Amino acid sequence: MACLTSSSWPKLRKLLRARTASWRCPISRANARRSTTRGRGGLILGLTLRHGRAHLYRALLESIGYGVRHILESLGEAGGAPKRLVAVGGGTKGGLWAQIVSDVTGLPQEIPAVTIGACYGDALLAAQGIGLVPAGTSWATAAEVVRPSDSTRGLYDELYSIYRSLYPATVEQAHALSRIQSNVAD
Repeated sequence: MACLTSSSWPKLRKLLRARTASWRCPISRANARRSTTRGRGGLILGLTLRHGRAHLYRALLESIGYGVRHILESLGEAGGAPKRLVAVGGGTKGGLWAQIVSDVTGLPQEIPAVTIGACYGDALLAAQGIGLVPAGTSWATAAEVVRPSDSTRGLYDELYSIYRSLYPATVEQAHALSRIQSNVAD
């Protein structure tokens, strides 16, 4: 498989956007979250011969959206529903990933003017801690807001339901594969 280089990304984004009419991609559980349960590996379901690299890439982006939605639902069930979503990091570049996450979750995301993420937040917490700025100061000024598309909501709800059912339906197989993989030398 060829490596993606910095010059590959624009071509890949263009290909992904061009396939919006037929992007019914496989569902990926490649972002299986860590837990106390060992052996949770990734899974791609629904892959056919008509799927190519762009479909697989999009499935991975969508799987992260499903994972974000699952986490947000879990937070809500625990009484900690977020008041706002702010996206930072490399995924905010180009717009596709942020749009997918908003479409899957059904929630808007703010993209701040500075998207470098954790280190920027660390600097803010340090500045608050030593009294340079008052507590409650926010440096995440929104440069844009990515809103979910109503046209994809029903499909993503259906795909998310399938996504949520995958781990319980494949837990025994995932553990069996994990046992085999742990016994095979690299």
